[in-house]
Amino acid sequence: MTQQQEILSTTKQNVIFCDFDGTITVNDNIVAIIKHFNPPGWETIVDDIIQQRKSIQEGVGELFRLLPTSMKDEVIDYAISNVRIREGFEQMLEFTRQHDIEFYVTSGGIDFFVYPVLARFGIPEDHIYCNGSDFTGDRIEITWPHPCGDKCSNNCGMCKPTIMHRFPTDRHHRILIGDSVTDFEGAKIADVVFSRSHLTTKCEELGLAHHEFENFHDIVATMQNKEAKQQ
Repeated sequence: MTQQQEILSTTKQNVIFCDFDGTITVNDNIVAIIKHFNPPGWETIVDDIIQQRKSIQEGVGELFRLLPTSMKDEVIDYAISNVRIREGFEQMLEFTRQHDIEFYVTSGGIDFFVYPVLARFGIPEDHIYCNGSDFTGDRIEITWPHPCGDKCSNNCGMCKPTIMHRFPTDRHHRILIGDSVTDFEGAKIADVVFSRSHLTTKCEELGLAHHEFENFHDIVATMQNKEAKQQ
């Protein structure tokens, strides 16, 4: 944490925007899928995304275009079976229910693994924002149902700032939980940031207040501590 923050608001609706890959899950599933099937040239594309030489939409689209749609079943089966959920996620969801905190998944991941994995936790699909997929052509195509709006021009693919702007700050206290490049822009407009990995590095570079976490128990503990002080 870089400075004192109000973790939970007592006057506004608290709302969480939580990343999926590398946050809810231990591993980054997009990278894991591509690495597993190992099409030529994927390493350069991933590095270009991380270093922000390519936009997320451009880079992720290129990655999946390396895979033929004939591998659809293999790709989906591997993606779902490879997922490992970060410790404390169920407890985090229970905490949000008990304290009337709205919980949304805002993911740069793909529908064919995000929806089935989250279904077991009872998160409704209208609380999940992610990218889509198209297996009708020769190559896997990623679709982008949640593009950047008027206030963002970063070609995010699944634009987290655009989703967050639907929850105006006069009524909502916006909390972002994330780990990587897909969370950079959202972190800039969040009231509170919980970070790990690349997002922590970016917050430090930009001087953004943030709370580092390793698992969801860490996040719940921070919120509970603040709640206790408010009582």
